[in-house]
Amino acid sequence: MKPRIFYGPALSNWLFARPVLLRPTQIPQHPPPTIRAFSSTPLALDWLAPKRGHKTKSRKGRPRVPTGGSTRGTTVVWGDYGLRMRDHDRRVSAKSFQIGAETIKKRLRGMKYKLYTRVCANIGVYTSGNEVRMGKGKGSFDYWASRVAVSKIIFELKGELHEQIVRDAFRLAAAKMPGLYELVRKGDPPVMGITKVEEGVTLEDMKRPRMLLPLEATAARLPATTLP
Repeated sequence: MKPRIFYGPALSNWLFARPVLLRPTQIPQHPPPTIRAFSSTPLALDWLAPKRGHKTKSRKGRPRVPTGGSTRGTTVVWGDYGLRMRDHDRRVSAKSFQIGAETIKKRLRGMKYKLYTRVCANIGVYTSGNEVRMGKGKGSFDYWASRVAVSKIIFELKGELHEQIVRDAFRLAAAKMPGLYELVRKGDPPVMGITKVEEGVTLEDMKRPRMLLPLEATAARLPATTLP
């Protein structure tokens, strides 16, 4: 007599069940692009608005410049050409940056290039309505902006582009943004304030006090020499 094998209800149903087509909702989907198992490349964030949103109202403020001056952000890093502000610092809205970037892309349509942005609109601007009396708070959120210091690089371009084409694209973009701008190339000297650090001008000379030092302090700086 052959031994009898008994299956549980779940196993027996699985063995003798008919094949059933899965519905589209039952088919396992791939994870969304924002959820990645592993990647060494960071996600591309929006440079026209901060990730945190507007939780606290920021003050108007001024562009941050380290004491004694700084040349940070005044040279081309990733691209071959850059657009640099040259008149004075100001607060530029995210809408102006977006119009400038779209103007450059429209002028370079069909060409091989890569556009880099060196600024981020992370300052909230709050305004009150028209004909509102003074007081009653700071106002409601209006738009995002960025504090751009003098001689700050805004955009950079890299690719198989002629310099005259890049100059024309930057000219069209600068005409639609507030301020005066200039074209810089990769390898150009840095700028501290509005003074270019070149032709014998060094950072030590720029940070040296302008007032004359006493004779004793000046003599102490001179190297000691011995007569033969």
